[in-house]
Amino acid sequence: MDNEMTLTFLALSENEALARVAVTGFIAQLDPTIDELSEFKTVVSEAVSNAIIHGYEEDGKGVVTVHAKREDDVVTVSVMHKGIGIEDVSQAMEPLFTTKSVMERSGMGFTIMDSFSDQLTVMSKWREGTTVTFTKKFYTVRTAVM
Repeated sequence: MDNEMTLTFLALSENEALARVAVTGFIAQLDPTIDELSEFKTVVSEAVSNAIIHGYEEDGKGVVTVHAKREDDVVTVSVMHKGIGIEDVSQAMEPLFTTKSVMERSGMGFTIMDSFSDQLTVMSKWREGTTVTFTKKFYTVRTAVM
């Protein structure tokens, strides 16, 4: 069965957990393994954290929107903000690149997202916002037994 959800919240760090729990609940219907669930939660956390920290500088004045869509056993999630945006997406996706070294950020967010998803795309316009979209196929989908 196909399904989708949208969640919009203030760009506050505490709302990262809200997004993670909402998306985890959304994919629970696929009966994922613990590893699949853990990896997907990590990708959601990284994408939402990036939106809050880099998109709005953690000022809580902007909003982040998470849209999740399920088509059969494939889930696609987009995390969007209309904050600062990324000046150079290619550079931002390089392992260990960070603009927040003072905040002890490792620069591994996009690398982690890419390794735990089947497909990752980042679309951004400087000073207009960013959309991070990731897709994951879940192989543990159970069919109902009648």
